[in-house]
Amino acid sequence: MKRFLLLAAVLIVGSCGGGSKAPRNLDNACLLAREKPSYYSAMRRTEARWGIPVHVQMATIHQESRFVANAKTPHRYALGVIPIGRQSSAKGFSQALDGTWEEYQRDTRRYGARRTKIQDATDFMGWYMDGSSERLGISKYDARAQYLAYHEGRAGYARGSYRGKSWLMAVADRVQARADMYRAQLSRCGR
Repeated sequence: MKRFLLLAAVLIVGSCGGGSKAPRNLDNACLLAREKPSYYSAMRRTEARWGIPVHVQMATIHQESRFVANAKTPHRYALGVIPIGRQSSAKGFSQALDGTWEEYQRDTRRYGARRTKIQDATDFMGWYMDGSSERLGISKYDARAQYLAYHEGRAGYARGSYRGKSWLMAVADRVQARADMYRAQLSRCGR
């Protein structure tokens, strides 16, 4: 009986979070793809379906969630100590907001899609960035502009709301630099 309980405990603990653990080396696209082949495969499928390059997806996911499946925004506090909820409804790999995620589910008829599944999160990202490309004329290879439209929403991007946010412009520059780094790494390791 003790062996059974020990085995059950090991299986339960082993099943908790193992699949959602972030890759160890987020600065090397080749090692990331090797460690998490399902992530790389999902990004390749998204590239084939929506035309958004793997390196642009990788850089955006890195910025949004650091590849943590169940990432959520920080809590807000009243008077500095009383929790009053999260900063937004964004969650998962892609940090998609509830309303945008529901729009994606309706448009693609993928009602069972989950933000915590890499395949669904990358497909969402491809859908969103493809729409930004069509509606705003943003190149699918322009990680910086795609990130700004992703963060601000298409209407905000069209209004230029990001221009008054120097911190966001700096973040978008880092996303572009990471996408460039990932692209070079992936070409060197033959992916």
